[in-house]
Amino acid sequence: MFTSKQRSNLRSLAQTIEPIGQVGKGGISDNMITSFSQALDSRELIKITVLNNSDEEARFVADDLAAALNAEVVCTIGHKVVLYRKSDKKGVKHIEF
Repeated sequence: MFTSKQRSNLRSLAQTIEPIGQVGKGGISDNMITSFSQALDSRELIKITVLNNSDEEARFVADDLAAALNAEVVCTIGHKVVLYRKSDKKGVKHIEF
């Protein structure tokens, strides 16, 4: 879990990044999990959009994705979900706290 200061830092970093994917009516697929996991390995912080036609609210999608990806939910704002996972990959610029 994050301290409030760490969470605030991650939220401010997330404001400048574009969403890398969308979750829609079909829900979360295995392909999504794979691509989001690869993105987390290379970036550590990702933003995902939950479309209006999704059957679930962004908060539930965030929790499901975090569990599937072994990641932390930084925040959900409207239809946007921000996730963080520390990367073990070499050559990745790690987020400093």
